Amino acid sequence: MTVTSRTSIAAFVLLAVAATAVTVETQEPRNPRNIEEFNALFQEHNNWGRWGADDELGTMNLITPEKTRQAAALVQKGITVSLAHNPIPGVAPDNPDAAFNHTMGRTLRSDTIEFTYHGYGVSHIDALCHFLWNERLYNDTPPSASTTEGCGKFGIENLKSGIVTRGILLDFARLKGVPYLEPQTPIYVEDIEAWEAQAGVTVSPGDIIFVRTGRWARRAALGPWQVSGNSAGLHASVLPWIKERGVAAVGSDAATDVMPSLVEGVGQPVHTMLIAGFGSNIFDNMDLEALAETAAAENRWEFMLTAGPIPVEGGTGSPLNPIAVF
Repeated sequence: MTVTSRTSIAAFVLLAVAATAVTVETQEPRNPRNIEEFNALFQEHNNWGRWGADDELGTMNLITPEKTRQAAALVQKGITVSLAHNPIPGVAPDNPDAAFNHTMGRTLRSDTIEFTYHGYGVSHIDALCHFLWNERLYNDTPPSASTTEGCGKFGIENLKSGIVTRGILLDFARLKGVPYLEPQTPIYVEDIEAWEAQAGVTVSPGDIIFVRTGRWARRAALGPWQVSGNSAGLHASVLPWIKERGVAAVGSDAATDVMPSLVEGVGQPVHTMLIAGFGSNIFDNMDLEALAETAAAENRWEFMLTAGPIPVEGGTGSPLNPIAVF
């Protein structure tokens, strides 16, 4: 085969890959389109009471010992990849509050590390007390369970034993044949299922899915921008699919939702439903670039995932360095 032939075939493959991604930007608005429709979806699909009135684990209940054993069996080469981005050290458009501060002690043999991790500058996990809807936390719990000293229920200490399950990378930039999605690009169920078909994976109960929009690749190419209110991500219409598939948690390289959300009156409907409705922890600001490179090199988009939050009593989340193992 000649070089010209190989080039032509490669170009055809790229066109075919691009064609598998539905051009969703021009479609009619999806349900939920407004706060009323979101309320109806929330009431129909929430997990309140599913694991009992006193449950504080939510969809982490889907990660059974058998699921963890299955995840461990995915390790073939022992390749490890961090899913965390190094904390952004200074003020930037996507880190306006300088969410990370590192100071050395007087002897230079000790230090103090301070995180304001909710936002876009630090890779972190959200606890189930981080979001509420209609003045209720997960499992129909009143917000009075939280105090100035921390969350009375649903704090991050509930995950002290750690998370070990199957992780799946959903690489939507690769699906669409681009280095990154542009801000405000919505991701719909047909995009997820097109990726499943292309990658040869099927999301199943107990999995944690990671949504790559290419945020960090775009930042490297074009510089930082105000991600808050201006990011690619999942549209709220994917929420019933997430519940039906039994997803244990969702992670992304930003904050999960497409923003603006396309749901009038609800700023972050996916975030809201996952935490307050499903009882799902969220992995925010993951750096999925090295993961995407490794997965492509191995031609494998599933891996064993391990994560251990800092078990701060009543914490609304924790800085996090998840590890994928191939």
